[in-house]
Amino acid sequence: MENIIQVTEKAIAKIREIQEQEQPGEDSGLRLAVVGGGCSGLSYKIEFSLKKEKDNILDFNGVTVLIDPKSAIYLKGVTLDFADGLEGKGFVFNNPNAKNTCGCGESFTI
Repeated sequence: MENIIQVTEKAIAKIREIQEQEQPGEDSGLRLAVVGGGCSGLSYKIEFSLKKEKDNILDFNGVTVLIDPKSAIYLKGVTLDFADGLEGKGFVFNNPNAKNTCGCGESFTI
């Protein structure tokens, strides 16, 4: 089965680093979600969370990623990366399905 999303090695390393600091718990993972709001209509949400019953549970070299069924529709084909260049530092969602994105890169429309 093909994964809903892809996660780069750089992002996996950063997630592991943050997990070691925050120690979110054994039955948890990194939750990626899409919520209403933002300047383009939809926004990405990223946080550590407990697993929920209907979650899609993905494993990337030992890093657990959780995606709820509704968000999976919007996240299909997305690549999660981590950037630490001159333009700023943080997780970056590369979404080939987004028709419009805002300047901050955290909001989009499909």
